Amino acid sequence: MNIRLYHPDSILENTTSLLNKEHTHYVVNVMRLKRGSNINFFNRNGEWKSEVIFLNKDRVEVKFLEKIKGTTDLSKTELAICIVKKNPMETILQKATELGVSKIIPIISERTEVKELNFERANRIVIEATEQSNQLVPPKISDLITLKDFLKTFDTTSKLLFADVNSKYSLKAGDLNNCKSLCILIGPEGDFSPSERESILKNTTVKPFTLSRNILRSDTAVISAISLVNFINNFH
Repeated sequence: MNIRLYHPDSILENTTSLLNKEHTHYVVNVMRLKRGSNINFFNRNGEWKSEVIFLNKDRVEVKFLEKIKGTTDLSKTELAICIVKKNPMETILQKATELGVSKIIPIISERTEVKELNFERANRIVIEATEQSNQLVPPKISDLITLKDFLKTFDTTSKLLFADVNSKYSLKAGDLNNCKSLCILIGPEGDFSPSERESILKNTTVKPFTLSRNILRSDTAVISAISLVNFINNFH
């Protein structure tokens, strides 16, 4: 089995490194690796094969052997999501990472029931999902922001893709061209208020589109919207 672990610090071939407490526990107690076992470490600069050269119950040292993967271009797809309750929010973080977004922007709107996000846990979830999905760079999780401030500061060189339950427009390849990044906006359970919808639709870069004739839960809407954008980008 190919074990991949995220290593945010710089990596140099033929150097050694002590693993942190969390990785040590994983290697020793979960995977039960031995001296001589191989582990892959990755970050935004690539991926390296390493070998365990010392191991006991509370100390693991590895030697970085060779670079096996170079850098990849970052996705230009971002997700702006009105935060929801713990379980669906964790699903959203995991699936958005697996589907390759580069940034997750948690938003508080008028009908958002949850007003805070456990950032330590959120970052752990996106790192684990990056490890498991064979990617190099976990998505950046922005600070919590109100919808009003998000719209006020939105970059006009980007495109805001609004998954609008009232829209009948199907997203097309031309909608995704000629912009620095694509930001998919997903509303809260119960949708945006009428005044919020009006503010969103006034945005000069917005493109409202439909996801389904049915009302989707936030986590389902996230998976559907990112998958749709990925499909259009990859096959058109």
